[in-house]
Amino acid sequence: MVPLDRIVEKVARPVLAVAAILVTALEFPDHAIIARPFAMGLFAVVAVLSLATLIPWRSSLVLWVAYAITAAALLPLAQTTLAPIFAFLASAGAGGRLPSRKAALAIAVLTSVASAVAVLVVNGIWPTPTQWPWWEALATGLPSYIGIARADRAAALSNAERAAAEARRAGESEAREATLVERGRIARELHDVLGHSLTGIALQLDMADALNENNRRDEATAAMRNARQLAVTSIGDMREAVHALREDTVPLSRTLRAVADNAGAAFAAQGAERTLSVDAAYAILRATQEALTNAAKHAPGAAVSVKLVFSPDSVELEVANGRSRAPVPVGIGGGTGLGLTGMRDRAAALGGTLDAGPVDDGWIVRLRLP
Repeated sequence: MVPLDRIVEKVARPVLAVAAILVTALEFPDHAIIARPFAMGLFAVVAVLSLATLIPWRSSLVLWVAYAITAAALLPLAQTTLAPIFAFLASAGAGGRLPSRKAALAIAVLTSVASAVAVLVVNGIWPTPTQWPWWEALATGLPSYIGIARADRAAALSNAERAAAEARRAGESEAREATLVERGRIARELHDVLGHSLTGIALQLDMADALNENNRRDEATAAMRNARQLAVTSIGDMREAVHALREDTVPLSRTLRAVADNAGAAFAAQGAERTLSVDAAYAILRATQEALTNAAKHAPGAAVSVKLVFSPDSVELEVANGRSRAPVPVGIGGGTGLGLTGMRDRAAALGGTLDAGPVDDGWIVRLRLP
């Protein structure tokens, strides 16, 4: 919806100015005109100046001063229906178009004073019964205040629209940034899920290859079946991760128990479980998967345990494995790329710590998050 101020500026004032010019020109031959030749020339100048002020880029103070003085001089000379309106249009237009309020008020005062002086002079030289009283001529400057108020309102609306546009752009920028952060988080989590699963599958396939070279066919076949089972399990893990990312919630103890069961590890939870943030829950989940993968790779056949402890001010994860009970197959290696450094970085980003190292009977990984 177009504001009323813009309608007045774009339509009403131009229509009124053109109508005043046409009506005054048509009435000049039939109306009493004081000093007709001079008044006709003055009217021509007023008409040109009036049309010039309608051009959008015309806001020169000199133009408005000339328009105000000539329109005020014409007011007592041309006693037609619409000739006096030029003085009102001059003050109103200056109030709405001039960028300086002081300049607009100066035009208002100039129009009022010039109109009153013109009326006094003309009444003194050519007194007529229908002539304006000088004090009424002072009212010609009042429309300037209306123009100023209209210009102030238009400026306020423009500032409000600009502020709203900037707020929209800021909101869109924040939304784009949040989207990029969320995409990065989802990509990281899915990468970790796939990395863990593919590492496990690679371990089983490498083991099968090594066993096959040693003519241990049955064990190689079992390793192949384990690789297939890991592939099927990884599909479920991926679906669970996508679901958790959509719902922004992870059933942590249940998820860790399932991960531990798949790896043949014992699981225990202590303390009153509470809801964690998505990032914290996934940090614990990925650390568990990475620790179990490392245990399977470097300590095959060893007993592995996973413990989750909830305390009032923190949550702790402990993954421990004993010494290897079987030789590590030749060629087994590689990992998800996350490793201990990646797990420590993830923990540090959440304000926690991660320690990993050897113990008397094996290896232990401890993760603590506030």
